[in-house]
Amino acid sequence: MIFTFVETNLMGPDAYYVIFSLKASLCGRIFYQVAERALFLWNNDHIANLIKQNRKVILPIIFPFLEKNATSHWNQAVQSLTLNVRKIFSDTNPELFEECLLKYKEDEAQEEEIKVKREATWKRLEEIAAMKATSNEAVLVPRKITPHTQSG
Repeated sequence: MIFTFVETNLMGPDAYYVIFSLKASLCGRIFYQVAERALFLWNNDHIANLIKQNRKVILPIIFPFLEKNATSHWNQAVQSLTLNVRKIFSDTNPELFEECLLKYKEDEAQEEEIKVKREATWKRLEEIAAMKATSNEAVLVPRKITPHTQSG
């Protein structure tokens, strides 16, 4: 198992960072079976102990994935497992959990601000292109947003 390798060869925060970054990305997968299996690892006593010992390294890595899964994953089982994992961290170290929650909210607000600025830039470029459309100057073609439809 990968954790046996870590214990014998890489023991330390760097190893946990690499492993739990991978684990976090697996937890955040849209394919519910991948996310579900990754979240089930928290039921393993050995992993639970590693997490408790290294929660200051691990929680900041996986927190964004936990939050996104808890609020927006399409599979109810993944949402429930995610809420269980969140509770483990919240109960183990409430201060660290709140710190990560605050950072997550700040990062989300910053991402939203960047998104709004990007959309405003595109809108302005489209307006400039529309004004120059009558001249011989190069014109940017506005991007078209097509709604995604789900098949049946």
